Amino acid sequence: MIKYVFALMFSVSMMNAQVAQEQETATVKIGDTFEIGKPETHQYKHINFPKANFIIKRGGLANYSKMEGEKVVITEIKKKKNGSLKVKLASVDGDRFFSTHKIVSAEIDDALRSGELEAI
Repeated sequence: MIKYVFALMFSVSMMNAQVAQEQETATVKIGDTFEIGKPETHQYKHINFPKANFIIKRGGLANYSKMEGEKVVITEIKKKKNGSLKVKLASVDGDRFFSTHKIVSAEIDDALRSGELEAI
């Protein structure tokens, strides 16, 4: 009998954890505006900017420090299998990043936690 009680308590707690996770990730929606912050290291880890050689091959300038303070808007949201959210970001003013890329992607939860993205 005690096994059944523990099994019931475990299943109820797992369902509550899933509901709490769904409510936590539902706070970001398409059209939300953010500002790109300063990375913890000299490179952005959670915002997937292209590598410098790809930027240079397309005729752009690979100046990552210029991205700090840039305002971006969420254009697409995808939920990954592990429950994290991957978003696509575009510049608010319609300019291209590094004069070459119109859209970049980011792991929104990790980027907000690390300070790479800041809510406006």
